[in-house]
Amino acid sequence: MDCTIQWLPASGMAFVAETGSGHLITMDGAPDGGGRNLAPRPMETLLAGAGACSAYDVVLILQRGRHPVAGCQVKVTSERAATDPKVFTRIHLHFTVQGAVPEAAVQRAVAMSHDKYCSATVMLAKTAEVTTSFEVRAD
Repeated sequence: MDCTIQWLPASGMAFVAETGSGHLITMDGAPDGGGRNLAPRPMETLLAGAGACSAYDVVLILQRGRHPVAGCQVKVTSERAATDPKVFTRIHLHFTVQGAVPEAAVQRAVAMSHDKYCSATVMLAKTAEVTTSFEVRAD
């Protein structure tokens, strides 16, 4: 994998990343750091990527198990160190799975992502305590 990040000087502290797959991601800084608050912060993007990586695993595992998963949402919350480098120290992922999916299947899928498959959360666990929880909504 690779990507190229380009600073956009006219916008203050905004950056555009072009991924190896040809997609663009825009990021910006907070106004107190010279940004204009036009896009997510780089660390927010990192957290969103970790949540999406794990959600991808959970949905795929449930689909492969032939469970009727109709939706999956992940709410990611975090804490960061107070001093530089302000690494993530705690990350919690709460999954809400929709469909007539057995709780045991969701628990297994979340655990498999957390313990084995999600490269992003496994990597972030080097500095952060990563925890998970879930709920199933049949509606």
